[in-house]
Amino acid sequence: MSAALVAAVILAVVLTRPEGSSESGGEVLLQPAGKSGPDPFTQSTAREGSTPPSPSELPTSSASANVTRGVDGAAPGLYGGTRKVGSCDVEKQVGALQKDPAKNKAFASVLDIEPSGVPRYLRSLTPVHLRLDTRVTNHGYRDGRATGYQAVLQTGTAVLVDDHGVPRVRCACGNPLLPPVAQKSTPRQTGDAWPGYRSSNVVVVAPATQVVNQFVVYDPDSGDWFTRDKGDTGAGDKKTKPPAPRPPSRHPGTPSPDESTSTASTPPCDARSPGAPPASSCPPSSVLPPSSSAPPSSAEEESPASEPAPPPPSPEADGSP
Repeated sequence: MSAALVAAVILAVVLTRPEGSSESGGEVLLQPAGKSGPDPFTQSTAREGSTPPSPSELPTSSASANVTRGVDGAAPGLYGGTRKVGSCDVEKQVGALQKDPAKNKAFASVLDIEPSGVPRYLRSLTPVHLRLDTRVTNHGYRDGRATGYQAVLQTGTAVLVDDHGVPRVRCACGNPLLPPVAQKSTPRQTGDAWPGYRSSNVVVVAPATQVVNQFVVYDPDSGDWFTRDKGDTGAGDKKTKPPAPRPPSRHPGTPSPDESTSTASTPPCDARSPGAPPASSCPPSSVLPPSSSAPPSSAEEESPASEPAPPPPSPEADGSP
């Protein structure tokens, strides 16, 4: 059976801090999937699943940490999960914030919504797991207000994503999320790294150009693929065939690794508020290389004549160092 590639558009992004940005502190906190992290908004609302890998020592920082790839929020297989099971308990999250009006107000302020609209907003999101280490702006709660910081969330982290595929809540701590803020130079890594962590593999999720009515999700435990409707917590999940892998391509406007690290002028794909339109400064360039071997779907038996999927592109092909 051909390896099932994550069919996602890559965007060459140089994380360079815009002048005057108040949230660009030059540090990125590495957050393992199972840890709540600093100043959580609520107790964990993530549903129990497989145990995430144990943290390891931080890797040596390099200039490559300053170049991050983007992935399309609508990409099939970008997110994972278990069919019929939501990765987060949305109602528990709603209840936790309703019990604390101050936290609810701070939570709403991050996402640019009214405090009274928080329950409705949370119920509009879709619970899934990250399948790639993902860069975000996380927000803790301290002294009555939300405090933003840059973070990388480990693969396997339970999140709630909006209807353009952008992570908006980290369920292990109830924190609201925004796309990452650009950094002026290679950020210093803090927190706990995990086995296999590489800064060059970190991605930013760019909002899909259109509303995602159905997410195509991969179940790493069973190897199955399924669709989950936006805003559904799993009840309406339907098994589906693996997406067809797409060959790598390179957008003519994509800078080479040398150009990316030297130009350092393009901000990351950003959508500051849930209703903001997708950014246009990040051109598509190629197909995301990470792959996962998926067994044949029950609806489609393995064929002896099937051809293997194309090999993942080299780092030079997708703009990675």
